Amino acid sequence: MTAASHRGRVGLVVVSHSELLAGGVAELAAQMAPDVTVHPVGGTEEGGLGTDYGAVVEALADADSGAGVVVLYDLGSAKMTADMAVESADDPSRYQVVDAPLVEGAVAAAVAAQGGAALAAVAAAAEGASGDTPVSAPDRPALHLVPDAVTAEVPLTNEVGLHARPAALLSRTVAELDADVLVRYGSEEANAASVLALMGLSAPGGRSITVVATGKDAAEAVRRIEELAERGFDD
Repeated sequence: MTAASHRGRVGLVVVSHSELLAGGVAELAAQMAPDVTVHPVGGTEEGGLGTDYGAVVEALADADSGAGVVVLYDLGSAKMTADMAVESADDPSRYQVVDAPLVEGAVAAAVAAQGGAALAAVAAAAEGASGDTPVSAPDRPALHLVPDAVTAEVPLTNEVGLHARPAALLSRTVAELDADVLVRYGSEEANAASVLALMGLSAPGGRSITVVATGKDAAEAVRRIEELAERGFDD
């Protein structure tokens, strides 16, 4: 296990043919979501490449803290093993094997679970991860023309900018608010709900991002992001 169990949050199981690959993906996902249980299951019982049905069954039980478990896999036979393990569970509805890019899907699922999303929403976040890329914004309306928007230029005071952990912190910071938040850097913009899209902006330290928020909690969302940046994203 690479993160502490927190009752009420969806857990994750990463199934790979390689113990190293499973562990690396789980470690990255856990960095994004410190309160989510993430279990890597990789390799055979003898230490070779392959999958271990018994280990997956055990991981499913250990990762379930009350809200169910999303299972990600690397190759087709890993999916077969995961499906068999889920089918053998007392309540298969508590587990969902998703067809998602392994790394991106695990990161997206972890962040969704960290925010308290339910099983179906965490699975959907993983499955939609391949489309979480920044979009070109030159044809979008100027931010000051977006009705009722709250905007701010936010300097990135940390050395590395919006890399993995700061992006996850930013996303989690606004997840619980009633606000739609866009982050723009250069000619691209990203939905703040997507860690992968934020990372894809490649906004470096020492530069500024533009934040535009709408909705009931728009001002609070911008304030929280400014505060987070001021303290260097706790880097």
